[in-house]
Amino acid sequence: MTGASVEEGAATPRHVAIIMDGNGRWAARQGLPRVAGHRAGAEAVRKTLKAAVKAGVECLTLYAFSSENWRRSEEEVTDLKGLMRYYLERELDELAGQGVRLDFIGDPSAFGPELWKKLEAARDRTRDNDRLHLVIALNYGSRAEIVEATRAIARDVAAGNLDPDAVDETHLDAAMQTAALPPLDLLIRTSGEIRLSNFLLWQAAYAELMFVDTLWPDFDGDALDEALAAFSRRQRRYGGR
Repeated sequence: MTGASVEEGAATPRHVAIIMDGNGRWAARQGLPRVAGHRAGAEAVRKTLKAAVKAGVECLTLYAFSSENWRRSEEEVTDLKGLMRYYLERELDELAGQGVRLDFIGDPSAFGPELWKKLEAARDRTRDNDRLHLVIALNYGSRAEIVEATRAIARDVAAGNLDPDAVDETHLDAAMQTAALPPLDLLIRTSGEIRLSNFLLWQAAYAELMFVDTLWPDFDGDALDEALAAFSRRQRRYGGR
């Protein structure tokens, strides 16, 4: 893909989310095992992150491991966990140096105490950085998130702390794991698939959606710049004319 910079003065989305799809197909086309596609995908994360920092994106949320991914083979899940551990150790110093704050949504504790301890330590180390908020969705499913948010509100109602007739979108939004993040502006999915795959369903209600044919390992800074430039040309109406 050819580079395309966002025009000076054009609106840059505060919050961008990406469904990073296509690692397996990329590896198959190269005649390589699936884990090679995941390794190449991790390099694409590095390139995209640098471009997001440079463009002034405030928050970048990446769909790294869905709650449905546990259905994959035990070997592939083990490889993914190993890659997470490896790149976390390798990239943490650079993330901290770039002013990136690392955070997570979903339930990363399901990956086991050793990896979860490393993830928590990385989050704690970078919590005061403010150049870009990098949120990794691990063992995440949007429907489960909505259900848990509903349960939290129901508990408040049952405890007498909230009038059920007063419950509105604001209450549900505040109960989401993304409550502290800016509203989602742009959601990108790679690999040519045109679906959200249980990712940020609530948050994407008025986000701009982009589906690109590029397989995730081939996505880079130029590809992100093109998406940001396309975003800047869209008119967001939020239901208005």
